[in-house]
Amino acid sequence: MNQAESFRRRARKLITFANGLLSIARELEGYSVRSEWGLPDAPAPVADRAMSEDHPYWLELARRAYADRRRRAKYFDISLFGEPAWDILLDLFIAAKEGRKVSVTSACIGAAVPSTTALRWIIVLENEGLVSREDDPKDARRAFLHLTTKAYSQMIEYLSTMVPAASNECEELFV
Repeated sequence: MNQAESFRRRARKLITFANGLLSIARELEGYSVRSEWGLPDAPAPVADRAMSEDHPYWLELARRAYADRRRRAKYFDISLFGEPAWDILLDLFIAAKEGRKVSVTSACIGAAVPSTTALRWIIVLENEGLVSREDDPKDARRAFLHLTTKAYSQMIEYLSTMVPAASNECEELFV
């Protein structure tokens, strides 16, 4: 093995270690927010998976998926790609991982469709048990949305299928 390969291998190990530390820091930082929103505090690892469920890769994948969907609007008529429910789920997942709240108004804007359409989809997501609404105790005119535990778990499961099983392949995706 040459020196360059040795450095690459050591760099990958360091990246893995750093991502692990970031994941732990995000978990610790997000405990109060997750509990407040009814999200799992410490998801249990899934058997036969190279990485744990609550991993920074999932946040990065969700961010990329959301950005990719917004980027299409630069090249195509946005009405060609209508999936407001998916946009809302991605937005709420990213917010949960970042420890921030999303107002209903913000979710409507993030869905990139007329507010009435977004509101209809929010109701559908609520009826499916994927999203719940929380009134703002400081402002009765505002409500926040968050993923239910069920939706959070399903997002993790979905995003985990987007990454190759070997962790060193995953590292290379985000370097």
